Amino acid sequence: MRTAITSVDALEILDSRGNPTLRVFVSLENGQRVSASVPSGASTGENEAVELRDGDPKRYGGLGVLKAVANVRDSIAPIILGMDVTRQAEIDRLMIELDGTPNKAKLGANSILGVSMACARAAAISCELPLYAYLGGSNAVRVPVPMMNVLNGGKHADNSVDFQEFMIAPIGAPCFAEALRYGSETFHALKTILKKKGLATSVGDEGGFAPNLGSNEEACEMILEAIEAAGYAPGKDVALALDPAASSFFENGVYNLKKSGQGIKNSAEMIALWKSWVAKYPIILLEDGLAEDDWVGFADLTLELGGSIQIVGDDIYVTNTRFIERGILEKASNAVLIKLNQIGTVTETVEAVKLCRKAGWSFLMSHRSGETEDSFLADFAVAMDGGQIKSGSVCRSERLCKYNRFLEIEHELGKSALFGR
Repeated sequence: MRTAITSVDALEILDSRGNPTLRVFVSLENGQRVSASVPSGASTGENEAVELRDGDPKRYGGLGVLKAVANVRDSIAPIILGMDVTRQAEIDRLMIELDGTPNKAKLGANSILGVSMACARAAAISCELPLYAYLGGSNAVRVPVPMMNVLNGGKHADNSVDFQEFMIAPIGAPCFAEALRYGSETFHALKTILKKKGLATSVGDEGGFAPNLGSNEEACEMILEAIEAAGYAPGKDVALALDPAASSFFENGVYNLKKSGQGIKNSAEMIALWKSWVAKYPIILLEDGLAEDDWVGFADLTLELGGSIQIVGDDIYVTNTRFIERGILEKASNAVLIKLNQIGTVTETVEAVKLCRKAGWSFLMSHRSGETEDSFLADFAVAMDGGQIKSGSVCRSERLCKYNRFLEIEHELGKSALFGR
């Protein structure tokens, strides 16, 4: 098939926040030339793989990625030129060894991941397979339920809401196309409600609205109102999912809900808060309800609520098998959020998914707040067969390109397509 790699290049581009990121190009002996673009996070875990930035205040406020571009061209390219692009695990291993650090700080996880993703895409095209089928095999037929971020707070919005993401999950839809419709109609109903109340309808980084509200609870109430206004039954057709991103308001061992003015809480008090919310609202999933260092609190939260909802760890695990193994041992959650750029290669991300499966845990694929128009994540989610995806709201093209790709995949699969968990 002439799948030897003949060239590797990179380019500094902009993500959805207008900050620099990488686009990597891989060319093969058969004439194929593909690219992959790397996302970037704002609310990041302290143990995430390192995103290499230039630090030059004269360019992009220090956020340039020319060093990472140079690492692709001058360091990574020479070691993989001539290799068979279908040997994904070996290519990823060589890059990890070349970097030689535990968090990819030398070459940058952004440079390594760009190459890893581009190689996977090039291999799929060379094998004349969709990316999801190449990575997942013949069993890659499940299109995930979208967790749609419709209201933002925390680090993702400049408003009075402490918690970062309030999401809707169209769990009652029969297929992805209908789930997308449920979500879109609810999103637009929410916009109408906000307008009537004289609240802002500007959106945050991931496309959710970012109004100033009187309390964190008001966000849930308003979303429930929107679900009903769109003609759906809360909890039956459309449920709620939350990502408070608790590490962002964890200070000196306590949780400071200062944006909303709702005071300081310890771990037990936060668990009590979440327990009251789950009793009051149709919540099916709670991600990062406590801080990434609060391992004992996570275990207590899972013991308290893990039998009824998904307790998802993101910052606490950072898609790293070392931390996931600890979580399994300590029963710190029952689900893991999976992000490609938290760990830095396709191979390591697949290993994290396999570990979740082995433990009987669920897992969700996730975008980042700084996204690109690359739809790699959609194919990857179908390939991994997790049944759930976080990819933002139903506005902004960097989010919609993933949803539109899911529509294509569902259409391609036809009657063999499955939907949801």
